[in-house]
Amino acid sequence: MLENFSFRTIVEYLPLFGQGLVTTVWLSALSFVGALIVGIVLCAMNLQRGWLFRAPAKAYIDAVRATPLLAQLYFLYFGLPRLGFVLPELVVGILALSLNSGAYIAEIIRAGILSIPRGQVEASVASGMTYVQRMRLVVLPQAFKVTIPPLLGQAIVLVKDSALLSLISVSELTRAGQLLASDRFMPAEGFLTIAAFYLLLYYGLKGLAGLSSRWLGTAGART
Repeated sequence: MLENFSFRTIVEYLPLFGQGLVTTVWLSALSFVGALIVGIVLCAMNLQRGWLFRAPAKAYIDAVRATPLLAQLYFLYFGLPRLGFVLPELVVGILALSLNSGAYIAEIIRAGILSIPRGQVEASVASGMTYVQRMRLVVLPQAFKVTIPPLLGQAIVLVKDSALLSLISVSELTRAGQLLASDRFMPAEGFLTIAAFYLLLYYGLKGLAGLSSRWLGTAGART
């Protein structure tokens, strides 16, 4: 069954896959930081009582979650130049991933904040705490424990979504497999190697999520 499968060719292309893996990791890391910033801003806007901030945030979140990431990526890559904004491929990729994941992270953070018992917030108000003090001392520390596991889950989704950047010629992991498949006409070797590397990334992030859950559970038990 594997007599036509060339492990030698995979070994030959390992430096290319290594470069693609490194690009995928740092590109995903930057995108996740950007998504956190976008998510925090959107969450803060969505939690406001006035419609002036809440309505645009809700409209953005709904629009991003209702449309495919590929359509958003193509709009940034092909549409923005028509509007006079020409950005490098890497910038477009990071921007697309950040803006897309930011909408999901906003809802994760909002759910974490809303999970805090109302009585604790009312008690902090009664004790004379300001809004900033309530968020810093009461709400955010507890919400942080709740949101870490789903945030790591979203990070896994972001890493997998980064494969779409190969469609705009970003030299990441999937692009390396595409080059092997096209250069040597060996799609099985190229795409199975991609799958193996993504599986390693997945289990690495999954292990980190498991460690964080156990650590948060231990910390919660101690407190």
